[in-house]
Amino acid sequence: MSKKGKNFLVAKEKIEAGKKYSPNEALDLIVSASRAKFDETVDVAIRLGVNPRHADQMVRGSVALPNGLGKSVRVLVFAKGDKEKEGLEAGADIAGSDDIIEKIKGGWLEFDRVVATPDMMGSVGKLGKILGPHGLMPNPKVGTVTFDVGRVVKELKAGKIEFRVEKAGIVHSPVGKVSFGVEKLLENILALVGAIIKLKPVSSKGTYLKSISLSTTMGPGIKVDPLDVRNLFG
Repeated sequence: MSKKGKNFLVAKEKIEAGKKYSPNEALDLIVSASRAKFDETVDVAIRLGVNPRHADQMVRGSVALPNGLGKSVRVLVFAKGDKEKEGLEAGADIAGSDDIIEKIKGGWLEFDRVVATPDMMGSVGKLGKILGPHGLMPNPKVGTVTFDVGRVVKELKAGKIEFRVEKAGIVHSPVGKVSFGVEKLLENILALVGAIIKLKPVSSKGTYLKSISLSTTMGPGIKVDPLDVRNLFG
């Protein structure tokens, strides 16, 4: 059994067991309790009232966080000719076609997000077993398979994220850094939750936002009242 560090235990003492905090209260605790020597990432876990084993209850999408993630995002573009150039001019870290595919087959994975033009997917699809397990496969459903390369690259560099409900019905996602402060973190969280609410499956019955918790890289989880979050949308 792993031993929790002193900072973790100190932070946990400030959390009232069983209490569901308002978003602002939870973020105040997150920001004030952080004692790490680095700028911790703030993560959210949202449990939904869906069964992902049913195709019509899969929740998947993307959202541009208004304040980004506070980190550099390395973007790879699979494209040829003018679209390759467009990707690089928009800020892509690397762009290309067959040469990049061979590089990835050799084990290279030094990138965080991938964009591909539709005409490249026949070749990129062969990388499915490599990119898929790392969550790097381009997908038209989240807008990363497109001829509008420049726009998508700019969005990804600015902090657009993808999210997908896991088998247990939970969406996990980073929402920024502790240094953002309460206001910017709340804006990012609401952007994510708003996108998830819009994607509620018609076949999902009962409570959709079942539970929400926040945590930092080194800190304990803090339960947030999902009703308080839902009410922020009016």
